[in-house]
Amino acid sequence: MASVEKMNGTQYPIDTKEAAGSDFDVERGPGTAQELGENYVVDRALEKRLLWKFDLHILPMLAIMYLFNSIDKSNLGNAKTDGMTKDLHFKGNQYNILLSIFYVPLVLSAVPMNMMTKKFGAKFILPIAMMIFGSMAMISASAKNFGGIVTTRWFLGMAESGFYPGVIFYLTTFYKRNELAGRLSIFYAASEVAGAFTGLIAFGVFQIKSGSLFGWQYLFLIEGGLTVLGGIVAILVLPKSAATAYFLSEEEKALAYHRIAANSSTVVDSEFSFRDAISVFAKDRLWPIYMAIGFCVGVPLFSVSNFLPQIIAQLGYSTVKTNLYTVAPNVVGAFCVVCVAFSSDYWGDRSIHLAATLGTTAIGFVVLACVDVPNHLHVGYFACFLLCAGGFITSPLLSTWYNNNTPDENQRAILTPVLVASANAMGLVAANIFTEKSAPRYLMASIICACFGFAGVAITLGLGFWMKFDNARRNKAQGVNTKAGDVPTSQLIGGQKDPSWRWMGGVP
Repeated sequence: MASVEKMNGTQYPIDTKEAAGSDFDVERGPGTAQELGENYVVDRALEKRLLWKFDLHILPMLAIMYLFNSIDKSNLGNAKTDGMTKDLHFKGNQYNILLSIFYVPLVLSAVPMNMMTKKFGAKFILPIAMMIFGSMAMISASAKNFGGIVTTRWFLGMAESGFYPGVIFYLTTFYKRNELAGRLSIFYAASEVAGAFTGLIAFGVFQIKSGSLFGWQYLFLIEGGLTVLGGIVAILVLPKSAATAYFLSEEEKALAYHRIAANSSTVVDSEFSFRDAISVFAKDRLWPIYMAIGFCVGVPLFSVSNFLPQIIAQLGYSTVKTNLYTVAPNVVGAFCVVCVAFSSDYWGDRSIHLAATLGTTAIGFVVLACVDVPNHLHVGYFACFLLCAGGFITSPLLSTWYNNNTPDENQRAILTPVLVASANAMGLVAANIFTEKSAPRYLMASIICACFGFAGVAITLGLGFWMKFDNARRNKAQGVNTKAGDVPTSQLIGGQKDPSWRWMGGVP
């Protein structure tokens, strides 16, 4: 393996046995291509064209998929404003139970779902999961009572459990570590757009007065049907892997393979091994800290995604206007998701950006807790913008952070769903602090969300500064000035114990 001083995007060191020529055999893998020399010199124009093709063929489809994922997951809040709980004869805290039930299979099924994604490929598993949870959303329209809709939400949660971690893993096989946050943000911004989109759909659907169905039933049928259609399109459009993408030339396939070997994975497109995957919990020293941050991120995140219509209902507007007023905060939030993520990639920082955005959301909840919203409508509505501006970007930043520091594909395949599931588990907390008894102000819920947010800020900054300190300690001991990215990931077989290892995403 040849080495270079810096991985600056111009020259990637590779094993001469894996050097790629025009006869690069993507099906048989490394070691089959014509040798070109010790170093694979990247044509920058070719790499830009490659990235453009990835961005054009992958990101829009994933964004649409996650858009409908988020719509089907969060449309209960819109349905509730149209009287769903009354039509299904809910009693007491059954609405909160309904929200809670969804998170149980979402947490329990995440790991096996992502293992299936690694073994059989995201190209097939993600669209199939999408068609299943779209179908469950449609079936929800036929529910006649609490038990019926609880059943559909359970299976919807199972189908959605591996979707987000599966997409994260999928993107790590196409993009380098310093490209991941920005691309993930484009995909994740769909969740913010979903809040606006479902608000607009609800605005229109709830004005349908003809027929024997309620407005919320039309909502489930329309949104679920679009989701199923999107899954059918996705299975036709998504490529299986970077090195086998149907829209790339042979030269571009070779470059795609070596980009991942240089700055993403120790072994590209490795066979799934459960033993290798589970070893991450022994080899990775920081996963409990990532999990703690995920707990702190999850409570405010799911509070915003599930209860924004109820929070805005404090303004005292009609059902139609309440749903319409969710649009602007979600659009601003989507814009912030993309801007913050690309800034994070540019500066090579995850910790400061994550702490700042999590703090923004926490401040929004503080404002809601301290202000009499009905008498200060503008201040209360501004707080909703703070919730969305900071709340949704926290999840992709955290996911990018621990994936950046996990170069083994098998380990990523199990670590990502475990940490995503632990954050999703906090949806149970969010679902049970916004109770009917505390409506419409939700004072205690706002205080709890703010506390989790500020705790997350403290843990995030602590981890970021520790990474900076540990990198400096390693450099001093070795007499070098190495940064994360200077050494190709294909050389970091020893993981975090490798002498060349440097943490990525800590305080710059």
